[in-house]
Amino acid sequence: MEILMIRHFQTKGNLDKRYIGKTDETLAETDHTKQLVQKRKKSCKNVERVSSSPMQRCVQTAALLFPGETPVLCDKLRECDFGAFEGKNYKELRDTTAYLEWMESGGAMAFPGGESRMEFEERCMEGFLKTVDAWIKEGVQKAALVVHGGTIMAVLSQLDSEGREFYDWQPENGGGYRIFLNEQEWKQGNRMCRRIEKL
Repeated sequence: MEILMIRHFQTKGNLDKRYIGKTDETLAETDHTKQLVQKRKKSCKNVERVSSSPMQRCVQTAALLFPGETPVLCDKLRECDFGAFEGKNYKELRDTTAYLEWMESGGAMAFPGGESRMEFEERCMEGFLKTVDAWIKEGVQKAALVVHGGTIMAVLSQLDSEGREFYDWQPENGGGYRIFLNEQEWKQGNRMCRRIEKL
């Protein structure tokens, strides 16, 4: 099975380099987005199923890439809850004790009032496994997930057979990965990706 994991296109918060998790932003209209839609169209051909985070930025991206398809929404594939950092950027946070402590931890400790990386990874994996298991039962050969950068990082850091880390998988807006699963191995509990290609 081939699965495209695509990060949503740019929002105003992305352009301002802000932590945007639970804020339900819409897409920003940019020339960059228009160019990426055309660039991604070739990769997106012959997709049989589309699933998405329920956030507007993901649903809108799915509509641009897969017109006529109604994505199945999966709440567990939402972006991380950034807690007190939500809506802020590095310049606004860099001198705060909470941010310095979080940076010192390598991003492993929980966001103040938000999720820890472990909680986030577990939630995303639960949503991913449920989605993929349903596709396997339906005999799907090519599918797409339109989600968040953090969601992609959380899932691929768990599935990569080479053991690459969370931050190794950070995609740009409209970027992502093509992953390949062996359905028989997957059903037997071998939850690893044999091949992962950057889009």
